[in-house]
Amino acid sequence: MNQAIRDYFRCPEDVVDFQLAGKLSADPGYFRFGPETICYGDSSSGVRRKQVMGALYDALNDVTTDGGTVHLPFDPDEIIETLRREHYWTHRQRGPTRLGERPAVWNLYYHLRPFLSVSVRKHLQRAHLSDWKEIRFPKWPLDRTVEDLLERLLVLSMKARGMHRVPFVWFWPDGATNCALMTHDVEDLAGRDFCSQLMDLDDSVGIKASFQIVPEERYPVSDTFLEEIRVRGFEINVHDLNHDGRLFADYGQFLRRAERINAYGREYGALGFRSGALYRNQAWYGALEFSYDMSVPSVAHLDPQRGGCCSQMPFFIGKILELPLTTIQDYSLFHIVNDYSADLWKQQIDAITDKHGLVSFLVHPDYIVDKRARAIYQVLLERLAWMRDERKTWIALPREVDRWWRERSKLEVVSDGGGWRVEGKGKERARLAFAVLVGDKLAFTIEEPN
Repeated sequence: MNQAIRDYFRCPEDVVDFQLAGKLSADPGYFRFGPETICYGDSSSGVRRKQVMGALYDALNDVTTDGGTVHLPFDPDEIIETLRREHYWTHRQRGPTRLGERPAVWNLYYHLRPFLSVSVRKHLQRAHLSDWKEIRFPKWPLDRTVEDLLERLLVLSMKARGMHRVPFVWFWPDGATNCALMTHDVEDLAGRDFCSQLMDLDDSVGIKASFQIVPEERYPVSDTFLEEIRVRGFEINVHDLNHDGRLFADYGQFLRRAERINAYGREYGALGFRSGALYRNQAWYGALEFSYDMSVPSVAHLDPQRGGCCSQMPFFIGKILELPLTTIQDYSLFHIVNDYSADLWKQQIDAITDKHGLVSFLVHPDYIVDKRARAIYQVLLERLAWMRDERKTWIALPREVDRWWRERSKLEVVSDGGGWRVEGKGKERARLAFAVLVGDKLAFTIEEPN
């Protein structure tokens, strides 16, 4: 019950002590934990709904304390795992949306997709995603339910123990206030041929990105193409196997494909993976031999597979680190929402960075060949460069975030003669921080190195 909050904050073990208030139900469902935080899972009190509709029961009213122990009507580790792994989405909902509910139509679409122009595909996709504004959970255009829940739990523990502030390992290295990363999925030949120009655009503001490459069927992948990406300081990852929408359709087939995907990962020297169209099944990730994955969106209203991990921070799925996609994709912005501006991106950036989160972008070379889209992307790049220079944003490659988050996961805060210090490999880049209780909320302060 205490592991998720300790892993997230990397705070001393004796800061939190949660225990169950009673026997958990056997009928998981939705309930609230405070005015706006929606949870899904089992609880020992109140009622749980199968859908997010009407007034949800507020389990916060059933929290009690005994000394420094907080008695909760649910297991926070279970609830957070349920959100991150999207178990709250029913079996029918977790698969592809309307298009995928009819396998024959789904297969026909992916068979014809290479021959369909964007102007045709976007109308089909708009029709199949037409109900996206009706989805109440996760919250559009961004959702940080996991972090809201963790912060509320820490507040409860601090109040129970009469603590004003709690030391922890700051989320990002070198005192960065937040983190941003840029990724490019190369889907078709036109996108592959535009990669050099896209790297020029990124380099114009001093930003490096990762390129996710489809290894089979879509386009030739030459050593010269890969070497240019490496030499210029960008990163290479594997993007599915052939991007046919069938990677997670059958477990046996997935295992066979995973063997080839892993082989391409070794050939490319790739540490990261992203599935085609963000199809995913986290329960199968154990077959993937990558350090990190980038296939899980925070909010998936506009993706063929609905759901979302409800988080704006990296988290582990077994041995794999998940770097969630926390902003709208360029394709969805331009062709589904039909918004040719950077306004929504800026809205998401401000909301995520205000909470010190990970702002991750997916921009395809295939869809910014168009001059109008390219101009919007240039606005986004300039915004990121401004954040780096003025707001102390760490703009990193995915492999750098992976390396840091793994190091941070082993760092500890230890007592130091009336004070605190960070210990462990990587402590040189780490910063001691404090969660300070301000009413019913937390404020964060970062200690400057000595």
